[in-house]
Amino acid sequence: MSIVKHIPNTITSCNLISGCISIYLTLNGFHFAAALMVFAAAIFDFFDGFAARMLDAKSPIGGELDSLSDVVSFGVAPSFILADHMKMMGVEWMVGGVNVFVFTAFVLAAFAAVRLAKFNIDTRQTSSFLGLPVPAVGLFIASLSIMMMHINEDGLLMKAVNNPCFFIVMILVFSWLMVSEVPFFSFKVKSLRLAENKLRYVLVVFAAVSFAVFQWVALPFIFLFYILLSVIFYRG
Repeated sequence: MSIVKHIPNTITSCNLISGCISIYLTLNGFHFAAALMVFAAAIFDFFDGFAARMLDAKSPIGGELDSLSDVVSFGVAPSFILADHMKMMGVEWMVGGVNVFVFTAFVLAAFAAVRLAKFNIDTRQTSSFLGLPVPAVGLFIASLSIMMMHINEDGLLMKAVNNPCFFIVMILVFSWLMVSEVPFFSFKVKSLRLAENKLRYVLVVFAAVSFAVFQWVALPFIFLFYILLSVIFYRG
């Protein structure tokens, strides 16, 4: 096999490595860098598929490696980020002397694995998704972490998100959305025509304007806007 054929899997492996580095950084208290590594993983995740199509290098092992990498980078790594924030809240749900409140963050990792396993055997999800894509969940959590570092600790927004109920509801809703049959649009575009990409263009414009105005604080709202656009307007 030509070395060119290995390029997509090499990029996918960089996705996996980024997720592993994110976990390491979280465990050592480098929250901003850990969140950025999730975004780095997303960049690699985008370009591995792009490279596979451009080089005609799609393979069964590439698909499995991609899902495995996504579980780590957008399921496990963000769960560690989330767990670390939940630990700092000081909430205690003691069961047998163990605080299980923090462990609820890893429910997301489990549902991410289930969602990707379903995706691998579902032939309907070629140009769009059924269920919330795992990268969207991971990026939301990473962006939420970044936002919390850039807002006033005594402000209303911080009080709203730095709340045990918010985290539990978020975990439950995202876990359900990942394994649901709710359709979500993807960014795999076949053309740049407006008629075929209206929702994508709306999201891009919203992301550009909101980030220009609110900078880091805008990040989680961009991903929430993607979810709302899909749920309200996209029908597959």
